[in-house]
Amino acid sequence: MPNETSGTFWDWIDRHVPAELSERVDRAAHGINAYGYDKWGFSPSAAKRSLLVSEFLYRRYFRVQTHGIERVPEGRGLLIGNHSAQMAYDGMMVATAMLLKAEPPRAVRAMIEKFFQLQPLVNVFLARNGQLTGLPENCERLLRADELILVFPEGAKGGGKVWRDRYKLFDFGTGFMRLALKTRSPITPFAFIGGEEACAALVDIKPLARLFGFPYFPLTPTLVPLPLPARCSIYFGEPLRFEGTGDEEDAEIIAKVNIVKEQVAALIRRGLSERKGVFF
Repeated sequence: MPNETSGTFWDWIDRHVPAELSERVDRAAHGINAYGYDKWGFSPSAAKRSLLVSEFLYRRYFRVQTHGIERVPEGRGLLIGNHSAQMAYDGMMVATAMLLKAEPPRAVRAMIEKFFQLQPLVNVFLARNGQLTGLPENCERLLRADELILVFPEGAKGGGKVWRDRYKLFDFGTGFMRLALKTRSPITPFAFIGGEEACAALVDIKPLARLFGFPYFPLTPTLVPLPLPARCSIYFGEPLRFEGTGDEEDAEIIAKVNIVKEQVAALIRRGLSERKGVFF
């Protein structure tokens, strides 16, 4: 019977989730209903299965070193950093760090591109792991519920950087700042080092991207966006708190955004200067 086979398979996976990982997800989850979901569709069971993979990538494949995670304040907040790695390996590793290394462990909600929410199966997988379409109303409701939100304000342009633009910061959007002001949420800047080498894009084939409706179509050393085992590191900066209502003129908002961007750039410079090697 298909359902029985499926159930047996997931039961087998669940039995192989180490107690440490299961306990940390349970501590990070809240508002779970009798059916095993929160009101956004997040499932601790699905998160534990995903953590089996992301924990391997974090500890064994990318060998991530995380610095300053204790700086992320409790309660609502925004994590703002540089984007890279084509397939959001950077976001996955940041979220994994918050589950494995933060105390108490935190479940990060990422604001993702609308493109991914339109893909069958992918959209369900993302929802079960707590990720939502990057709409302002979603972000505001999550912040008011004291959630921790991950935003890459460079957007798709940052995720699809080509090799010549590695570790260059493109323009930051301003939406995250207006939401931070409106909800009085602290902003913790961070830098992700290693993503540019793990999944380097030699070129973005724009005609193919337009043909398939993708935000970008990178040609990588592995031909497809499968990552190389580059050593990665995450640097969290001191949280930033800004005063305002979120209704300020664009010029005032942009000035605040640039302060965050400068902090991310400084963390990138620090990470690159402290890096001992790319793959070894």
